[in-house]
Amino acid sequence: MYRMNFYESTCLRCNQTVYQVDRVGPLKDFTFFHSGCFKCAVCGTKLTLKTYYNNQHRQEDKEVYCSSHVPKIGPGHLDGSAVGIRSALNVPRSSNFVNEQIRGSGKGTFDAEALNIRPHLNGHYNNTNNNQPQHLYQQHHGDNSYQYGRFDASALHIAHALRATELQKKYSKAREKPIDYYLDKDEQTQLEMKHRKEEDDLYRKFARQREEEDKRMKEEFRDEWEKELERLTIRFERELQTKKKRPDEQKVLTLRHQQEREDLEKNMTLRRDKKKESLTRKLLEHERAATAALVEKQSREMLELINEKRSEYMMAESLYLDDIDGYTEDVLLPYPSQAPIPAPPALSKFEVYNDPIEFADIDQIAISVAQEDQKTFTDLVRKLVGRCGSDIEKARTIFRWITVKNLNTMQFDENLRGDTPMGLLRGIKHGTESYHVLFKRLCSYAGLHCVVIKGYSKSAGYQPGVRFEDNRFRNSWNAVYVAGAWRFVQCNWGARHLVNAKEVPKAGGKGKSDSLRYEYDDHYFLTDPREFIYEFFPLQSDWQLLKNPITLQDFEELPFVRSLFFRYGLYFPDANTKAVMYTDATGAATVRIAMPSHMQSSLIFHYNLKFYDSDGDSFDGVSLKRFVMQSVVGNIVAFRVHAPCSGAFLLDIFANAVTPKEYLTGEPMKFKSVCKFKIACEELQTVMVPLPDCASGEWGPTKATRLFGLVPITHQDALVFAGRELDLQFRMSRPLTDFMATLHKNGVEEKRLAKFVSHSVTDDDVVTFLISFPEEGQYGLDIYTRELGGSQTDGSGEKHLLTHCCKYLINSSKRN
Repeated sequence: MYRMNFYESTCLRCNQTVYQVDRVGPLKDFTFFHSGCFKCAVCGTKLTLKTYYNNQHRQEDKEVYCSSHVPKIGPGHLDGSAVGIRSALNVPRSSNFVNEQIRGSGKGTFDAEALNIRPHLNGHYNNTNNNQPQHLYQQHHGDNSYQYGRFDASALHIAHALRATELQKKYSKAREKPIDYYLDKDEQTQLEMKHRKEEDDLYRKFARQREEEDKRMKEEFRDEWEKELERLTIRFERELQTKKKRPDEQKVLTLRHQQEREDLEKNMTLRRDKKKESLTRKLLEHERAATAALVEKQSREMLELINEKRSEYMMAESLYLDDIDGYTEDVLLPYPSQAPIPAPPALSKFEVYNDPIEFADIDQIAISVAQEDQKTFTDLVRKLVGRCGSDIEKARTIFRWITVKNLNTMQFDENLRGDTPMGLLRGIKHGTESYHVLFKRLCSYAGLHCVVIKGYSKSAGYQPGVRFEDNRFRNSWNAVYVAGAWRFVQCNWGARHLVNAKEVPKAGGKGKSDSLRYEYDDHYFLTDPREFIYEFFPLQSDWQLLKNPITLQDFEELPFVRSLFFRYGLYFPDANTKAVMYTDATGAATVRIAMPSHMQSSLIFHYNLKFYDSDGDSFDGVSLKRFVMQSVVGNIVAFRVHAPCSGAFLLDIFANAVTPKEYLTGEPMKFKSVCKFKIACEELQTVMVPLPDCASGEWGPTKATRLFGLVPITHQDALVFAGRELDLQFRMSRPLTDFMATLHKNGVEEKRLAKFVSHSVTDDDVVTFLISFPEEGQYGLDIYTRELGGSQTDGSGEKHLLTHCCKYLINSSKRN
């Protein structure tokens, strides 16, 4: 089941629609609020996701409260029948017996055994008799058996509270003390300085190797140059001896020799540069491997130090929870000292957190720290995680620091020393350290287990249908252990990027630099394995983190999707949807995508079709887009492709979430790719004609209803079969005006068809379009309109264009 994205919902307080930009929620009970409505129901104090409380005693109460006004259970009625202790009250006094569980030698203690709640906590409670509960503690005295009362969750009216925290019990999300409490900063810095010295030695080794290789290569090419030049000179002198009596020939020969020498020099330079480039690439690969191995060792040492100090602190403060008879299922365990083996997470990302806004405060810390420079990783990480109380928050602030820092475009001083602020990132500067290695390093300073995973990715340049047969598309990413499980992080893909690449100003020129907008992609933080596998395939199957790992061939056949696909909650309803879709004998293939119900009113789709092996997007002068029919029925958007010829095509599907108000402004919409498919037509037995040249986008009346409130009365489908005349009727659910319809047919000018279309509007808000077809054949009908009261002219008096409402594909025939 695919999680919902909650793009558009209803505010619990005011019962009005709440959109994503002004949304708080969903809360634990899946309710939403406007940010302005998210206040205490009693005093009206504005709340945040960290300060709100729910009523723990009435499950049907969905309201939110501040800490002062959240309903609390009162003193209540405590008697023998209420808590089941009547029999305990009736126990005769005995000077020979003292129940050590209830009355010890020192302070009184209440534990699971004494309160008789352990069976309920463990889920082992068993009633052998409907009227007599099974007793945890029985004391036999003489011939009598004394049963002591039970004190359980239902008696205390805390069943709802236990249910509310059941999710948190499944993984370690316990708040823990900041690192400053148990590890002295100087001690951590001391280990870092030791590591930095090891790094310095490694970088000096890299420099020596590069210098030696450069010297060796120069000597090699100098020797080769001298040999080639000597050979050329000997040949020239030999030829010159034979041309002594002909000065003009000697001149030609000399000119030729000079040209050959220049050509040789150019050729040798090209060969040298090419070899140097190859050598540099090999050295860099070696340096990256050596750096990664060193960071692996140093991260392990840093984690060992942190775990040792944390264990000492917890033992000293008695923070470890005792294992009651070996049963620890419901105990929140401390963060593991050893890295657990890879295994699928029990909870989805949506169950861990459902909106990045939950990390608003944490993200702000990362953004603030990114504006400054630090001289040590110890300083950097402590500033990042100092106020983080959970492992998730620690991983989050490190992830956001990397994505905000935008290391790819950072300018470095050429004389960067290790003890300067930006010297921390010298590995990034020299190309020996990747985002993933840096993320692992920073996680170790925060006490988090993190691994770098190697494999294939469907990255830049990949097209559906490509095989992963060599080192192309090799990539690395991270898995970090948080929330009780290994979870994926892809810092490089999550890093900020230009929202619109066309806005990039030219180097050295003045442009739109002030208006550039950046964003990060939250999809790549703690991505669910079932979504991550669409783009990343690890070389070790265990690190798929799937219950049923797939093969490399399976990975190649998975549809090529982008993060926006999952952000919108899209999925493929057909099991046979693959990266390569083969057409039938008529050249037809259909790609279907399903939308979650809450997105149907806001998602707009678009597509592009071009030849797979070129940028060509037309066939016989006709746009390939006219060989695709896009339609929406219910929550399914379908793209029916009819290949005009045999061969391979690339279908790119785009989407955007807009409100009807945004769409009706008529402003151009920016679509982003959600998935791509290779359409393979191996054999074509039918000649396909293009669709009529109508406005781009989906066919059918669904768009008219969704965006304009125009409900079809007569024709619900995109495809209409008609005779020589046709009546199309709609009912307006809100005021619209200035209707216009245009008719299209292949080979016929639009102006010639204008007189065959008319429309009328009746008092009962019914719009009727009357079409008479001049001849049989296939037609396309575009319908335009605008909202009543909308401005039709601008200040210059120029008439604005109407907004496209919907379109139909009509087959006219006498037989219909």
